[in-house]
Amino acid sequence: MIEYLATMHWGAVAQIIVIDILLGGDNAIVIALACRGLPPEQRSKGIFWGTVGAIGIRIALIAFAVSLLSLPVLRIVGGLLLVWIGARLVAPADDEGHGPGGGSTTLMGAVKTVILADLVMSFDNVVAIAGAAQQADPDHQMGLVIFGLLVSIPLIVGGSRLVITLIERLPAIVWAGGALLGWIGGSMVAGDTLITGHFGTLPSSIRYGAAALGALTVLLFATALRRRQARTRPEASSP
Repeated sequence: MIEYLATMHWGAVAQIIVIDILLGGDNAIVIALACRGLPPEQRSKGIFWGTVGAIGIRIALIAFAVSLLSLPVLRIVGGLLLVWIGARLVAPADDEGHGPGGGSTTLMGAVKTVILADLVMSFDNVVAIAGAAQQADPDHQMGLVIFGLLVSIPLIVGGSRLVITLIERLPAIVWAGGALLGWIGGSMVAGDTLITGHFGTLPSSIRYGAAALGALTVLLFATALRRRQARTRPEASSP
């Protein structure tokens, strides 16, 4: 153990922790949006297990993240899925175990939403983590990744709690969080190898435009869903 620690690349450890802190903001927002509909006594469990699931996905993806990113259409599908998830988190369907205020009302539903969203968002994130780990000895790389991700757990949990508190005081944050997921989704679509293979790396203006379109799509989709739900609720049809 002493020899293992003595040969550890602590610079890589520091880089992985910093990357986790920077990338943990997305996770904290998704977890907060998914768990805000849970009863107060279950929120801590939802945040914890959602975080554990998100970290587990990143560990599983590390080994083959670069290969996944090179597959055509994968980012397009993932980006569109993320737009859909963002809209559902802002205006969840009433028949899917969600409350009128948004977010899942069941612990399992919240955790599943977090894991699905993080699965989509993690492709780019794990590449950065894997890149930092490449500096270390091959025997240490996976250990470095796991260590760095474990360190990020309390940061993500704390961030999720903070976001839920802010949502309770300022509900507009829900829309901002959904728009952020749409922004990430639009960026993923613009970066797909099917597109870059034909046109090369797109100019920044087009990539930002695609991200903005993704955010706008989430807001418009969520607005349409909420209006439809309002029309179909029993109380809406009563005199």
